[in-house]
Amino acid sequence: MREQELVIADVLETVETTEVLDLVVFNDDVNTFDHVIETLIRVCKHTPEQAEQCTWIIHYRGKCTVKQGSFEQLRPMRDAICEAGIDARII
Repeated sequence: MREQELVIADVLETVETTEVLDLVVFNDDVNTFDHVIETLIRVCKHTPEQAEQCTWIIHYRGKCTVKQGSFEQLRPMRDAICEAGIDARII
């Protein structure tokens, strides 16, 4: 093998594939719009507009993907949302 081929092979071997997962928030009849919006702003770093849009989608469609990423990235967010009394799952 030529040197260039060896370098390419080394680079390809070190590339990791990370599965992209969804953090999904589900509708309920308990939490207020304001509580869900404030939680998405605090936990997911949404803008107020983004959090409000997600909250309306949750209300009308029953669920909304509020963030995407690896399990390691989403787990603390899911835990914080659930601690706020809101149903969230990593799918």
